[in-house]
Amino acid sequence: MSELKPMINALLRSKIGAVLLLVQVAITLAIVSNAAFMISDRLAYLNQPTGYDESAIFSFRVNNFDPDINLVQQYALDEQAIRSLDGVVDVAMTNWVPLSGSGDSSSMHTSPPPEMGRGVRAAYQLTSDSALNTLGATLIAGRNFRADEVVHSDNRDNLPTTAIVTKDLAEEMFPDEPALGKTVYQGQGALKIIGVIDTIKGPWLDDSRPANVIFFPFNYADSRAEFIVRTEPHKRAQIMAQIEELLLNSESQRVIYRIEGLDESKAAYMARDRLVMRMLIVLIVVLVLVTALGIFGLTLFNISKRTKQIGTRRALGARRSAIVRYFLVENALVASVGIVLGAGLAMLLGQQLMTVFSLPSLSWTFVLASATFMLIMSLIAAWAPAQRAANIEPSIATRSI
Repeated sequence: MSELKPMINALLRSKIGAVLLLVQVAITLAIVSNAAFMISDRLAYLNQPTGYDESAIFSFRVNNFDPDINLVQQYALDEQAIRSLDGVVDVAMTNWVPLSGSGDSSSMHTSPPPEMGRGVRAAYQLTSDSALNTLGATLIAGRNFRADEVVHSDNRDNLPTTAIVTKDLAEEMFPDEPALGKTVYQGQGALKIIGVIDTIKGPWLDDSRPANVIFFPFNYADSRAEFIVRTEPHKRAQIMAQIEELLLNSESQRVIYRIEGLDESKAAYMARDRLVMRMLIVLIVVLVLVTALGIFGLTLFNISKRTKQIGTRRALGARRSAIVRYFLVENALVASVGIVLGAGLAMLLGQQLMTVFSLPSLSWTFVLASATFMLIMSLIAAWAPAQRAANIEPSIATRSI
C-alpha cells in the first residue's frame, strides 16, 4: 500500500507514543490470553459432571455427648427413622460428603506388602449397603454389598473384606483386565472387588484423579457421624427441616448441625474458584478498556498534530473515507506489531504459570482469539477519532498556512 511509507515515517517522528501503545497492546494481549485461558479452565472445572443428582441429596453431622449410649444401635435407629419420612429415597452413614473438599484417601495396591505392585491413590468411603442407592450410583459390573458384609463397629479392628470401586479407579489399577473379582490391598488389609460403578466424583474436584473412589462396607460408629440422604424431587427442603427435631426426639444429648444440600456444599467448596474467575474477568475488562482508551487518545493526539496535513490532503481532493482508512491502517499497523510481540510474551507467561502454579499449557487458540479481538478492538477505538479527522474542512485546516 502506497500509504505505508508515509505512515511509518509519521510514526517514527512521534515514536514515543507509538512505542508506548505497542508495549501496552503486547502486555494486554499476553495477560488477556492467559486470563481467558484460565477462565475457560475454571469454567470446565466448575461445570464438570459429578455423577450425582445434587439437588436431591443433602448431608448433616451428628455430635453425640452421652458416654453411655450404644452408638451402633443409635445410628441404626437414626437411619430407620429417616427412611420412614415421606419423600426419603435412602440414607447412609459415611465418613465424608462428596464435593465438599474434605475426605479421606489412601494408596491402593495390586499386591500385598512387601511387593505392593501398582499403587493408585483413591478416596475411600466407609459406608453401608445403602450408599449406592443414596448417592444414585449405577452398578456397571458385579453387585452391591450384602447386609451381612457390612461391618458395624465402634473400633477399627474388625475390617471388611470386600470393596466397590468406580470404573475410573478400576481402569487405572487394572488397565489390561477386568477389575471385578480382583483383590486390592490397603496396608495389610485385603479387599476383594465385588462391584464396579459408573463415574462419580469424590470429595476433591480439583484432585488430579477426582473420580478414583473406593467404598468399604464399614459403618464406623464414632461420637461424630456424618449422614447422606437422598430425597424425591422437590421434597429435599421439607425433609431437611424435619431432620433435627426427628433425631433429637430419639436422643437429646447430641447436636445436629451442617444440614446442607450437596449443591450447597459444592458451591461453598468452589467459592474461591468462582471469586478468582470473577477477578480475572474484571482484569480483562479493565485492561481492554485502558488499552482502548490509549488507542483513542493516541489517535486524537496524532490528529491534533496533523491538522494542517489532513486539511492539505482534503484540499487536494482526498475523500473522507481515505482519511478514515489512513488512521485505521496506521493504528492497525501499531497494534499488529504489538500483537506479534504479545503472542510471544503470552506463551512465555503461560509457560511460567504452568511451572509455578501447575496450570495446563496455554493453547494457541486463546492467543489467536485474543489477538483477533485486540486487532478489532484497536480499529473500533480508532474509528471515532478517524471520523473526526475526516470531518476537518480544507478551509479551516489551511487557514494557518
